[in-house]
Amino acid sequence: MSARSKARKRALDILFQADVRGDGLPDTLAAEAKRAAGEPQRSGSWLYARDIVDGVIDHRDEIDEQISTFAKDWSLSRMPAVDRAVLRLGVWEVLFNDEVPTAVAIDEAVELAKEFSTDESGAFVHGVLARVARSS
Repeated sequence: MSARSKARKRALDILFQADVRGDGLPDTLAAEAKRAAGEPQRSGSWLYARDIVDGVIDHRDEIDEQISTFAKDWSLSRMPAVDRAVLRLGVWEVLFNDEVPTAVAIDEAVELAKEFSTDESGAFVHGVLARVARSS
């Protein structure tokens, strides 16, 4: 597994944890930063995970608006928390990270959804992210 794939998993954990616990994303990120300081062997995955989460924090309103616009018949509050987290990560990569090709960002998000969510989540995430990408 590539360092970026590991970082996406780590970012997903942070986004999911903050959402489920109702904690502020900056607070959850700060707690993870403390833990990461004690794990220098994982610094490669930590740096990109932090970039993702910081990006979601910085663009949260726009990201959530994109998800709400393109998630046909699904409100953010009705989605499983893991799908929300995967979509936030994916939308950030598609719209705000020029270093990652759109197809890679979508594929990685779909794989995370397949691994950590429902059987239907992969197709759902793919559909939403593809619509976001086409609109940008």
